[in-house]
Amino acid sequence: MHAQTRFCNVCGHSVDFLVPAGDHLPRHVCPSCGQVQYRNPKVIVGVIPEWRDGRVLMCRRNIEPRLGLWTFPAGFMEMGETSAAGAAREAREESLAEVEVGPLLMVMNVPYVSQVYMVHCGRLLSEEFGPTPESSEVVLMREDEIPWDDIAFPTIWHSLRHFFDDRRNGSFSTHLLDLTFKPRPPQRPEVPGDDPTA
Repeated sequence: MHAQTRFCNVCGHSVDFLVPAGDHLPRHVCPSCGQVQYRNPKVIVGVIPEWRDGRVLMCRRNIEPRLGLWTFPAGFMEMGETSAAGAAREAREESLAEVEVGPLLMVMNVPYVSQVYMVHCGRLLSEEFGPTPESSEVVLMREDEIPWDDIAFPTIWHSLRHFFDDRRNGSFSTHLLDLTFKPRPPQRPEVPGDDPTA
């Protein structure tokens, strides 16, 4: 893993892999300028856009990974963004939709890929949406139309389940979930029936 960083991102000198003074983990350290090359988890932001009739906007992925499977708009947070701004941008990029991003629904830690997901509820502002280079289909779906066996990622599956459960209960809250084991094909990962010890 440490071989992925070979040169300093400040001065370009080759780096050493060692525990810096006062630290507790080995890091990539530049022996020339002293810069420490930290590698930190990535943040993924997403939104479940709800139309006025209760349907939610779903996208069929037109890119890898999980080409052809379904998701709601989500992607990597950019520098300088809030989670809500990033989720709204992802909705435009993946579905051409304008979404008013609302409360935070899910925070999910996925340590096996060093990611943290932040998923919001959202309100779809119009029925103007469509395919993009990232999504081959963009469709409004009722809960009973969601293709649960063809959801792209466990984070999407769990977020949708909590969204519909909360809506049925008449009260939304923020849920915390740790997805701690790596999926093994061909099973859908980390959903009921997927036994990591089997």
